[in-house]
Amino acid sequence: MKIYVHDNGVTLAGKAWEIKRKLKEYGQEHKLVTDWIKTVNKKALRSD
Repeated sequence: MKIYVHDNGVTLAGKAWEIKRKLKEYGQEHKLVTDWIKTVNKKALRSD
């Protein structure tokens, strides 16, 4: 399973059951996709 988070969205690649499981997992952490993107971008900025 691969997850790519871009500035404008998220791309998930994998089997359907893997994607459903990951969406459910991330849905508990983040209410909106934009929240998910902002969180990932903040982490990327900190690691640089």
